Amino acid sequence: MPAIDVAQPAFMDDEEIAIFADAVGKFYEKHAPEKRVLKWREDGQVEREFWNEAGAAGLLGASVPEEYGGHGGDFRHEMVVIDQQGEHGVEGFAASLHNTIILPYLVRHGTEEQKKKYLPKLVSGELVSAIAMTEPGVGSDLQGITTTALKDGNGYRINGAKTYISNGQIADFVIVVAKTDPNERAKGISLMLLETEGAEGFQRGKKLDKIGLDAQDTSELFFDDVFVPAENVLGGVEGQGFYQLMGELPQERLIIAMGAMTTIERALEETIAFTKERKAFGKTIWDFQNTQFVLADLKARGTAAKVFVNDCIAKHLEGKLDVPTACMAKYWLTELQGEVVDKCLQLHGGSGYINDYPIARMYRDSRVTRIFGGSNEIMKMVIARSM
Repeated sequence: MPAIDVAQPAFMDDEEIAIFADAVGKFYEKHAPEKRVLKWREDGQVEREFWNEAGAAGLLGASVPEEYGGHGGDFRHEMVVIDQQGEHGVEGFAASLHNTIILPYLVRHGTEEQKKKYLPKLVSGELVSAIAMTEPGVGSDLQGITTTALKDGNGYRINGAKTYISNGQIADFVIVVAKTDPNERAKGISLMLLETEGAEGFQRGKKLDKIGLDAQDTSELFFDDVFVPAENVLGGVEGQGFYQLMGELPQERLIIAMGAMTTIERALEETIAFTKERKAFGKTIWDFQNTQFVLADLKARGTAAKVFVNDCIAKHLEGKLDVPTACMAKYWLTELQGEVVDKCLQLHGGSGYINDYPIARMYRDSRVTRIFGGSNEIMKMVIARSM
């Protein structure tokens, strides 16, 4: 019996989805065994070849329309890729970033030429993507960014620095958030499409040493008069970047909430199994009433959380997930994730502090979810403004 036993939602009751889930699960079992994932953690990044393998297997761009090289699926297919990744413990592979955050910018906002040029390569794995948004000292205030993309002849010159960029070391396609009009705030922002190969003035900084997410590279990026042609403004019109970013945030925050839910379930499953096997004072850890009460409480709240997340997914599939509700999901699920993982680690005792145990890595990896995608303080501000 799973740790969180909730009836399968109607939107997932589809034979084609079940077949796809089986295929994705088998791909992870074959191509991402524990030994390979361990190597990613040691290296601090997923090797480039895995992205090619994932592209060939149909895990990239599952919801991209077929006319642009995609697989013509929908958000449920993207969910499968992410859920199966969590179930198989495939750390570091930034499929959710690539598939459900970056590719939708092109699908929904790109010009026809931009879609035809980039989407097939992003689906095949020929291009791996990143989005360069955060800057040193700016944090969540996107309107306050200082990176510029100023006109120069038949294009733009990008100047500035970005930090905390996921996939920064291996990405060869970067969406750069920049000011095409430094005198404006939101209205001055544009999204610039940059292929990094041969881009003079583009430089990758150091791979940042994080307290968690060991297998996923996070980097600094630097732009020194990097030229991009005029047709590389996303959507072909300056000044639309902030609104493009805001339009994609509900899905991004839902994805974070879904990832938190996956971690909650896995943490409970690992801890229930551990406490029923490990003994202390002549009986198993599970036999102590405190253990049962702690896990009963976490299971009850985890069950409520899954019902809420499924409702958010159903609304999103209908195009009805609003910004405040997405913020509630991101905020509440990541806070619960932190509490669940912390209490589950406590029930592991000293073993919980050893990285050989999955709960230790979940503990370190979970902390950042309350920060990225907009800090939880920002989430509460958005929720409050809607009241």
